[in-house]
Amino acid sequence: MRTDNTYTAKTGIRKSKKDEGFTLIEVLIGISIFAIGLLAVATMQLSAIRVNSTAGQITTRITWAQDKLEKLMALPYSDPWLEAAGNFPGNDSAGNTHKLSPTTDGYTISWAVTDDTPVPNTKLIAVSVTGRGKTSQLTSMKSDW
Repeated sequence: MRTDNTYTAKTGIRKSKKDEGFTLIEVLIGISIFAIGLLAVATMQLSAIRVNSTAGQITTRITWAQDKLEKLMALPYSDPWLEAAGNFPGNDSAGNTHKLSPTTDGYTISWAVTDDTPVPNTKLIAVSVTGRGKTSQLTSMKSDW
């Protein structure tokens, strides 16, 4: 049996050049492709973090708006908090304005009441929550019936 690189010592099977391993160029190309893939995944992660943050802020604003809207809907139809005169910057018959100071999170809650809209004996209540440069709004209708 020959002992050079063309035969293996035990099996006598001829080895080709491809069986000798990777060249330095092949390794560098493989690492480059892997690095580009990692950069794409990192970019995707940054985008996902940004979108999740935005979704969290929207959820917070909508939660504040829904909470205030539920409280307003539970009030009697003739309650001062549901008077159109209280729309910011005005005051209702009790001296209140329909704008609350910022919450602990920095969101400002305000609401506007429109009488007899869209039909008579109804009030259209629009609650807006503003914070971090964005505004979310919920609208509901309360009836006198």
